[in-house]
Order: sequence, then structure tokens, then C-alpha cells
Amino acid sequence: MNTSQTTVPHIAYFSMEVGLLSSLPTYSGGLGVLAGDTLRAAADLSLPVVGVTLIHRKGYFHQRIDDAGRQTEAPVNWNVADELSPTPAKASVFVDGLEVRIRAWRRDIVGAGGGVVPVYFLDTDVEGNTDSHRRLTDQLYGGDHWNRLRQEVVLGVGGIRILRSLGYARMGAYHMNEGHSSLLTAELLREASLTLGVAIDSEAAAKTVRAQCLFTTHTPVPAGHDRFALDMVRSVGGEAAVFARSPFFIRDGLLDTTHAALTLSRFANAVSKRHAEVSRKMFPEFKIEGITNGVHGPTWASPPIAALLDRHTPGWRTDHQALRGAGAIPEAELWAAHQQAKKAMITRINRDVNAGLKLDAFTIGIARRATPYKRLDLILSNPGRLRHIAELHGPIQLVFSGKSHPRDGGGKELIERLHHTIHELSGAVTATFVPRYDMDLAGMMVAGCDLWLNCPQRPLEASGTSGMKAAFNGVPSLSVPDGWWLEGHEEGVTGWAIGDDHPPTGNYEQEWNQDAESLYTTLERNVLPAFRDGARWVGVMKQCIAKNASQFNTLRMVREYSERWATTNAR
Repeated sequence: MNTSQTTVPHIAYFSMEVGLLSSLPTYSGGLGVLAGDTLRAAADLSLPVVGVTLIHRKGYFHQRIDDAGRQTEAPVNWNVADELSPTPAKASVFVDGLEVRIRAWRRDIVGAGGGVVPVYFLDTDVEGNTDSHRRLTDQLYGGDHWNRLRQEVVLGVGGIRILRSLGYARMGAYHMNEGHSSLLTAELLREASLTLGVAIDSEAAAKTVRAQCLFTTHTPVPAGHDRFALDMVRSVGGEAAVFARSPFFIRDGLLDTTHAALTLSRFANAVSKRHAEVSRKMFPEFKIEGITNGVHGPTWASPPIAALLDRHTPGWRTDHQALRGAGAIPEAELWAAHQQAKKAMITRINRDVNAGLKLDAFTIGIARRATPYKRLDLILSNPGRLRHIAELHGPIQLVFSGKSHPRDGGGKELIERLHHTIHELSGAVTATFVPRYDMDLAGMMVAGCDLWLNCPQRPLEASGTSGMKAAFNGVPSLSVPDGWWLEGHEEGVTGWAIGDDHPPTGNYEQEWNQDAESLYTTLERNVLPAFRDGARWVGVMKQCIAKNASQFNTLRMVREYSERWATTNAR
């Protein structure tokens, strides 16, 4: 595509991380994988979208777990030239008082109908930069707050300048996926001030920027939003940097990236209906709507399930409403496809970690970012109770996976506790922790497990997408009613709820005990009896596809973004 000759205004989608392939380790988890799914859906719909992110030459990290469950990290080794193509684009930004040169690499996403979405990966490993600045785009979320701010300058300011170098002079919109990319508005303000002949932080310049920007927030707690001390901001960006002094960026004496994105966007959204309620309480001065996340079905449906859907719900790859016809899939065929996916998962995990998993055991998947509020270990609260349930209903297998951020001490302790309790289990319950969670392992787990378990502390699950991926494979969820599950849950139809929908009490121990009791009781009285009644279980599997997969997908999500944006601009 010759971008300099393109006449259709493009949408630039900025995200600190984008997950496209396990071999391209430029993501850490849900946010990046969602970004990749979003761009794939845009390609399927042949929308004029371009992605902008950082290259992360050393990835997020390679996870190692020792016998005691202690996590250590190492850089990821991958060959950039094997995965990406160089571009002639060049740009620079000022960081730490020095000019930092940026180049861009490209990877094209080709959609189901032939649409192409290019993704540009910004890279500061350029001759002429200092060693520190050459390493700036090495590691996703690596280093300290100072390094994070420098990366955000490269992504936001540098990303706009790289787009201009590539010939994208006229853009229809700039979509900021989380506050990490909000500094792009500083560069847009600079451009608007030059065009209009006004001050860079004037309301006239801001009005021009707002007309072009939309923002998605993913974080339901204040601590999850980036804020930087002004002395650090001035050291990194310089005293004159607009984001170091403008009221559009400064809130309560700090550079507040979420505040900046909300202030300089025409449209802002949270990632589920409940998350929108939470976000409006956090930022009451702004209008924040809810567009519930989705997943890219063709990416996450396992090969046997995808082949089954091709036969019985033709057209589902580009029109997920076709999945509403999943009720007509023959029960035996759906169960056989699931068993194929389960066998593939068990074979890989037994090979990798010698877990001793068996095909005929009821298998529960629990894979999330390992951090305390995700409560991966809720099901291990009472190992004796779990063994008793297995003795009543047949063998149970638990498959855990997930990475803890290197500086998340609570998350690392969680992994250690998991390993300690796993070693204590015996008899009718088998449990294993599979290290190095990535897109490939996630795809096998959401398809190969019989049940997907999600136990976050309310209301900290902004959306959650792993259960949506499971739904594309006919795998039901047992989940706390938070995030997307408040919208996708129909008790005994698409899955089951842990507890009820109630406001958080603030008493962590009480909520833990109540949810653990609900989990065990629901598993014993509802979930396992349904599983042992094969026809009933397959009926739930069908409804997961017909009701949840048909709704919670990125084709619907991207269309909703387009429609809401068009409506907002028309006001």
C-alpha cells in the first residue's frame, strides 16, 4: 500500500503492546492480545486502520519456575527480521535533553476478505542514539517509572511523527488503547497550533485535537493509571514540553495520562457495562460509555471446532451472527471436536511438564495474569473439600498458568502458594502449573479444558476475555459475576456464577470465604452433575457458542466503535 497516495482517512490505533503471534513477543497479556484481535477484526472488515506500537526487542520476559514455584525472568530472544519488515520511516523525539532517533518495522494483517491492516513497531535501536536510548524499546513494561515515561514519549509523540514520515498526513481518528499512548495528543496539539497559528495549549488547538481522538480505558482502580511526578516529566521531556506544563495533562500536580486522554478525546469508553459504571465514578467530570470487549473468533477457535463451525454455521468467520445457529450442531460431532482439542492440550502439557493429565478426567482451566486480585488460588482454598467433590463425581484436573510482573511480589507469592498446594493434592485431584503462558498455550487451554474458571475480586475485572475465547470453543465458564460475565452469564445455560452480583464489601477475607463456598457448592451441585449428564453438558456447550461467541467478538466490537464514533462526530 502506498500510503502517501491514500485518500481515505485512516484510523490510527495506538497501543503499548500488540499480541499477534507467540513468536512475536510484543505483548504481556490481555491488553496486547485484545489489541491484536481488534486489528485482525479491522482487517476482516477491510477498515482503513493502521496499528502503532513498540518493538520490544527483548519481549516482556521469559518465565522460569523452579520446583518451589519461584518465578525468575530472562529476556526473550527473537529475530526481528524473521517476523517484521523494515520501512524507510524515520523520526525523532527529544528525551532527556537529547535527540532520540526512531525507525519503524512493519507487519501486515490480512483479513478474511483480503483487507490489509499494517502494524508499525517503533524501534530506537538506531545508530547515533546513546546506549540507554537504543535500549529504550527493548522490554515491555521493563525498568522503572522513568523508563515507562520515556517509552510513552516514543510511542505517543514518536508514533505520530513516524506516521507522518510514512505518508499518513490525513487521519480520520486516533484511537488510544489505554493511557500509555495519550502523549500522542501533545504532538497533535503542536501540529494544530502551527496550522491554526494559536498557542500550543490553547482551547482552539485542543478543540481540533478532540475532534480526532477517542480513548479506551481498561483499568478499574486509580493505582492502575499512569501518573508521573513533574520533576521527572521535566527531566525527560524538558521544561517546555506541553505535557510537562499544560493543564490538559497536569492534574493534582502530576502528569496524569488518563486525565489527558479523557480531556483531549471526543469519545471515551470503558470495556464493559459494569466497568463503565466504575469508570464514571472514578472520573465523574467525563462522559464514559461502555463498549464490551470481544475476541477474534477465527484466531481462538481450535482447528477441530473451527472445522465444525465451517460445516454447520457457514459464514461465521466474517459474520459471527451465523453462530446463533450452533444449536443445530449434532451433539456427537461437537463432543468429538472438543475431545480432539482436549487431547491436543493434554499431550502438549504432559510432554512439557510431565503432569500426568488424563483425557477422561474433568479438566478445569485457570489461566490469568498472576496477581493477588485475580485469585487464581481460590479453588484451592479447601483442598479437602475439593478432593471430596472429586470422590463423589469423578476425577478432577486443574490446569493453572500465568505470569507475574517481575516487580509484583504478591503475584510471585501467589505462584509459590499454588505450587505448594498442588504438591499437597493427591488421589482424585490432579493439578499442574504450566509455565511460559503465551498465545499458543492460551489457545490450547481455552479449547481443551472442560470448564473455564475465573475468580477476580469484584469489581476489578474490567472485562476479561479468556472466557470469551473459551466460549468460541463451546467451553462454559464458572466465573465471578464481574466484567463481561455480568452480560454473558445465563445460569446453567452459558455457564455458572460464583456468588451473586453485589457491591464490594471491602472485607477481602469475607468475600474470599463466601466466594470459595459458592465455587465449591456450584461445582458440586450444578457443574459436575451437568457434566456427567453428557447431553445436558453438550447443550450448554452449544449455548456458549450460540449466545456468547455470537455476541462477544471483535467484529461486533469494532463495528460498535465505528458506529459510536460516527454518531459522536455527527452531533
